[in-house]
Amino acid sequence: MPPQVVRTRLRSYLEFLCAVIYYFLVRGFAHHSADAWASEVWSPLIAEGLLLFLLLAGYALLGYMLDGQRHPMSEQGLPARLGWPREAGLGLAIGWAAAVVCVLPLTFVGGIAIVLRTDLSSWGWLIADTAYFILAALAEEVAFRGYGFQRFVESVGPVGGSLGFAAFYAIVQGMRPGASSMSVSVAFIFGLVLSMAYLRTRALWVSWGINFGWKASRAIVFGLAVNGVNSHSSIIEGNPMGPFWITGGGYGMEGSWVALLVMLTLLIVVYRATRDLDFKFNAPVLHPGGIPVDLDAAARRQHEATMGPSEPSAPSLVQIQPPTTSPVSPTREETSPDRPNTAD
Repeated sequence: MPPQVVRTRLRSYLEFLCAVIYYFLVRGFAHHSADAWASEVWSPLIAEGLLLFLLLAGYALLGYMLDGQRHPMSEQGLPARLGWPREAGLGLAIGWAAAVVCVLPLTFVGGIAIVLRTDLSSWGWLIADTAYFILAALAEEVAFRGYGFQRFVESVGPVGGSLGFAAFYAIVQGMRPGASSMSVSVAFIFGLVLSMAYLRTRALWVSWGINFGWKASRAIVFGLAVNGVNSHSSIIEGNPMGPFWITGGGYGMEGSWVALLVMLTLLIVVYRATRDLDFKFNAPVLHPGGIPVDLDAAARRQHEATMGPSEPSAPSLVQIQPPTTSPVSPTREETSPDRPNTAD
C-alpha cells in the first residue's frame, strides 16, 4: 500500500524541484548513453526512447513514494480511459492544421523546393523517423506536462503553473543551436497551448497529439527543418524559399512570425475544441453526504419556533351508561276478561 501523505504547497514545490533536477539528469544520461551505444544515425531515436522510459519510471516511483499514488503511471497524465485514441486524434488534427497553415504562405510568397526519394531504404527510414517523433513528443509531454507540472500547479495554481512551465519549456528550446528570440517566443506560446490542453482534459493525449502533429507534419510530410534539424525526413526534402518572417530561416518555422500568430490562434482553437472534455473531466462530482434527516421532527421544530410550543389538550371523557330495558307488555291471555280467576 502506498503511504498516506498530507498535501501542502511547500511539499508540492519541493517535489517539483526534484522532478526538474531528475529531468536534467536523465536527459544528459540518455543522450550520452545513446551516443556511446549506437551510431550517429540511430542515436536520436535511442536517446528519446531511453529518456521516455527513464522519465516514466522515475516519476512513477516519485508519485508512489512521495505522493501515495495508487496508479502513478496513469496519474502522470496517461490514463487508459475510454476514448483516449479519439483525444490523441483530436490533438493530431490540430497540430497538422497548424503546420499546414504555416506552410500555406510559402506557396504564395516563395515556395518549397522538394526533392523526393522513393528507394526501399528511404521508406524504412520513414518508419524510424515517425517513431522518433512519437517518442520525442511523448517524452516532452511527460517532462513538461507530467509529474513535475502537476506538482507545480498544486503549489502555485493552474495559471502560474502554465506560465512557469511555458517559460521553462521556452528556455530549454532556446538552448538548441540556432535558436532566436522569435523561436523562444513561439516555444513559450506553444507551451501555453499544450498546458491548456492538459488542464482541460486532465490527460496528455490531446497535448501529445498536438506536439506530434505540429512537428512531424512539417518534417515528414513537407521535409522542413524542425528546431534547426532538417534530416528527419528520408522521403521528402524541402527547401523553403521566401522572406525570413515566413520561413524562419535555417531553424525552421518555429522562428517565423507566421508561427507566432498561429500559436496565438491555437490558444482559442484548443480552448473551444476541448470544451466537452473539460466538462467531462473537470466538472465537480457531487457525492451524497449520507446524513439521516427526520423530516417530521424538523417540521415540528420549525412550527414551534414560529408558533411557540403547544401543550397537548386533555383527552375528553367518555361516559358509558348501562343499557335501559323496556317493560314487558302483557300477553293476550293475561288481559282476557274470560280467563277464570285461579284464586277463587
